[in-house]
Amino acid sequence: MSKADEMGRLIKAVWVFSWFNSCGFTELLPVVGSRWDMERFGLIPVSSPRHADCLFVAGYQTAKSIKRVQKIYKQMPEPRVVIALGSCTMTGGMYWDSYNTIKRLSDYLPVDLYIPGCPPRPEAIFYGVHKIVEHIQEMKTKERAK
Repeated sequence: MSKADEMGRLIKAVWVFSWFNSCGFTELLPVVGSRWDMERFGLIPVSSPRHADCLFVAGYQTAKSIKRVQKIYKQMPEPRVVIALGSCTMTGGMYWDSYNTIKRLSDYLPVDLYIPGCPPRPEAIFYGVHKIVEHIQEMKTKERAK
């Protein structure tokens, strides 16, 4: 089997489950619109974390909401990927000084990729997902080689 055939077998759509708090949906809104159309680029939204490959987390998280995100993450099958969108997931955003705001998502979940911005550009989101897909494909290739 040629290398191109093997890569063709590994590429698939990325099934995405999204968790948005506060203004978090505006982070991904340009990506789901008709100009960028995430499904055209292989990002398929799913309604259950049990079917998802990737978890998008956007918007600031609170002490109460982070428990729900952790439950969602535990329901996802392996290999699972977490992509944090926007500055709120990195620093708490404009709510950084609130007692109830989670400052850094990676203190509570294993974040694979942060995409900065408020909101992040669609190009940055697609580039980040592309890098994650390459990483997953490398992992699968190494497992098959064993």
